[in-house]
Amino acid sequence: MKIGELANRTGCSVETIRYYEREGLLPPAVRTAGNYRQYSEAHLERLTFVRHCRSLDMTQDEIRSLLRLRDQPEPDCCQVNDLIDDHIHHVEVRIQELTDLRRQLTELRQHCSGKVSSDACGIIRELEQPAGPSATREVCSHAGHDHVPGAHKR
Repeated sequence: MKIGELANRTGCSVETIRYYEREGLLPPAVRTAGNYRQYSEAHLERLTFVRHCRSLDMTQDEIRSLLRLRDQPEPDCCQVNDLIDDHIHHVEVRIQELTDLRRQLTELRQHCSGKVSSDACGIIRELEQPAGPSATREVCSHAGHDHVPGAHKR
């Protein structure tokens, strides 16, 4: 199949497919005599796998690890479990970061009644002050891990 058909069958853009090829998440397609990429069912299965992993907010490194384990199976799936456990931990940390962010925004919102001009707005005045230590950094440093906040953004 050509790249357009692969894109249609997976709901993935042509640009993203090319990107995944460049990043090594998809093997290069065979080229036709007319220099068109020709994809197989194996490409479709692999891209579907990658897209499902991305829908779970996994990083490319996590996906590469899972693909390696998929392509070269181990006698048991302990490494897969470890990777998913680590990802669950990252999600839990991100939830805490977002909870802290919501609390900070809620506190910030309490600085304005909406009944004054914007040059006297308590929110704007608060934002003009130096920010304190980030709650997300505190969560990460206390959690004892090396996860970078926001690393799972798409």
